[in-house]
Amino acid sequence: MKIVMAVIKPFKLDEVRDALTALGVHGLTVTEVKGYGRQKGHTEIYRGAEYAVSFLPKLKIEVAVASDLVPSVIDAIIASARTGQIGDGKIFVLSLEKAVRIRTGETDVDAL
Repeated sequence: MKIVMAVIKPFKLDEVRDALTALGVHGLTVTEVKGYGRQKGHTEIYRGAEYAVSFLPKLKIEVAVASDLVPSVIDAIIASARTGQIGDGKIFVLSLEKAVRIRTGETDVDAL
């Protein structure tokens, strides 16, 4: 089992969710986050004053999947989240040692 974590642009959430649902991914967690990568923020003008925005709003998506689904999940996220512009995001894959569904007591892949 693996956790696939993706940091994406907020307006791409619906497309990513639809792509993952089409693969049979049954649940995901979304968190509003702020950060920066190579773009290092940008400047904006508000009421005539220019100011620097160092941390840009992003969404972090986390989904737990069986190990054999990981390549498909990554491909689906890339295809649906890519705009071709700087700041499209990143995908990280982490090992998941154990999963338990609280309601039924199912474990590991059955709990996903």
